[in-house]
Amino acid sequence: MSSQFIPYGPSRLHYKRYGTGPQIIFCFHGYGESAEHFGIFEPYLGRDFTLVAIDVPFHGETDWKGELLFQPEEMLRLMQQIMAGSREPVVLFGYSMGGRMALKIFELMPEQVSRIVLVAPDGLYKNKWQWISTQTKLGNRIFQHAMHHPGPLLSLLNLAEQLRIFNKRIIRFAHYYLDDANSRKMLYKIWTTNRRFRPHPAKVKPLIKQYQVPVQLIFGKYDRIIPTKRGRHFGKNISPFVQVAELEAGHQLLREKYAKQIASFFVTG
Repeated sequence: MSSQFIPYGPSRLHYKRYGTGPQIIFCFHGYGESAEHFGIFEPYLGRDFTLVAIDVPFHGETDWKGELLFQPEEMLRLMQQIMAGSREPVVLFGYSMGGRMALKIFELMPEQVSRIVLVAPDGLYKNKWQWISTQTKLGNRIFQHAMHHPGPLLSLLNLAEQLRIFNKRIIRFAHYYLDDANSRKMLYKIWTTNRRFRPHPAKVKPLIKQYQVPVQLIFGKYDRIIPTKRGRHFGKNISPFVQVAELEAGHQLLREKYAKQIASFFVTG
């Protein structure tokens, strides 16, 4: 494993390399996680692949000092810098929030992607609340206000729990990010800064067919945050390029006990 930084304006983006194989896997982590979470795959993939895991803004060791906007095109430029200008095909690997980032990268450079593996991925469908909060000026202002004055929002969550509108796991998931002031501040920064990493399924799916890119979607059977049905709906009408698998797990799939099974999808299917 090696650890390196790339200058980006006043900021420094951090990434880690795992393995020494000839083909590169670019890894995009989930919300609140980091490049370090991909180290569990080195024993299974490190001989055939080099995993390049990037700490996105406000995560891991990346020192973000710029404005609250990180463009996907800038991520592409940084990826090319890491690859030293090579145009060799790469694999994209994304978990949760990182799935959304991987799909957006694919949308911008489909001709250079040989395979996509997404684990419990965000980005398969349009999340209307996230879209309103990050893609519209009014929505973003309301979002910012709610993160500083969360009382009404927390009251709505409590009401939703009493009325059983949402699954209890989803309610707990929301409280985890909303109950603490620092967590709310970070949620606003991360969602706002990465708002342009919004893939368009209507564009992505034809590109998968055109370039015949194998896509493996992996879900936890008991995941109530991003359920398997999202993947099945996404893969409809573009089989056999998109395959859906389900593990006996919840949403937290980047764990040592699942690493070998997930790694197997990079060389089969």
